[in-house]
This record gives sequence, C-alpha cells and structure tokens, in this order.
Amino acid sequence: MSKIISFSVDEEFAAGLNDLMRVSGYKNRSRFLRDAAAVFADLQQRGDLATMDDDRVVEGHMVVYYQHTAEPKLLEVRHSDHIEINAYNHSCLTHSHTCVDIIHAKGTAAGFRTTVETLQGTPDVDKVTFVVAPLRQDGCC
Repeated sequence: MSKIISFSVDEEFAAGLNDLMRVSGYKNRSRFLRDAAAVFADLQQRGDLATMDDDRVVEGHMVVYYQHTAEPKLLEVRHSDHIEINAYNHSCLTHSHTCVDIIHAKGTAAGFRTTVETLQGTPDVDKVTFVVAPLRQDGCC
C-alpha cells in the first residue's frame, strides 16, 4: 500500500531534482526520492567504509578488477581472517580484457578497509570497490 507524502520546494530545486533524477536513470520521481532518502539515512547512521567505526560489522560485495598476475594476492585475501567470504565469483571480461571477481563477504569495517587497501596496493589490480549492503530490520532472509 502506498501513501502520498507531499512537500514544497522552490522552482530551482524542483528543476534540479528532475534533472538529477533523469541523469541518474530514474523515470519515477517517487522512487528516486525513496532511494535517495534510504541511501542518505544509511550514510548518516553508519557513514561510508572509510569513516565507520573499526568494529562495526558490515556485509556487502567487493568488486575487484585485475590482471591474472594478481591472482596470488587474491588467493591470500580469500584465505585471510580479515573478512568472512560467503560467495566468490570470477569472470573474464572480453571487451575490456580484464578479470573481475565479486566477493560477497561479512566482517568488520576495519577488516574490509585492510582488505581493500591490500588489494589497491597490489600490482595489476586495476580497481577495487566495496558496496555495503543496506540495513534492514526484516525481510526475506
């Protein structure tokens, strides 16, 4: 069931909001505002990985783009005790001539920071990102 919530803004804000919505790929203003509010609230509550308390437990996905010569370091990461890996997927991207691993893991913010910094400092690792899972009070899992 949906509920209508309205609020007033000036013309300049409204025009900017519509432009931001479109360039972000949204076609529905309500969904855009809902998602923006959820992301903002999550950042306000937990911060991003760089500013989270060391002992905060988080779950999410690390995406690592690299060349095969970096695989020994990735093997070390998979067997380290910094993060608990739940799933690991490897793909070879033929257009960009790179490998990508998607690592679903759980651990402390400090453990993820250590892992990301280790991989970023590894030769032939091109890019490392971490997407923290949103907080939910209930749901399907």
